[in-house]
Amino acid sequence: MSDNKKGGLKEFFSMNEVAGYFFRSKEKNRTDNVNLKMMHGINKISIVMFLLGIIYLVMKNIF
Repeated sequence: MSDNKKGGLKEFFSMNEVAGYFFRSKEKNRTDNVNLKMMHGINKISIVMFLLGIIYLVMKNIF
């Protein structure tokens, strides 16, 4: 299996998009909307809970 082609296994397991979502900088021309902030907060919580659940299931099946 080639890692050079787009959509390869290495790109599938890449965490760059997730890390970029959590640690992105503030944009100057973005409006401060309370609903948008709440939506992003809930999305971040759900991503963390999902990753913790996956880690738990993996650890439970290994040990």
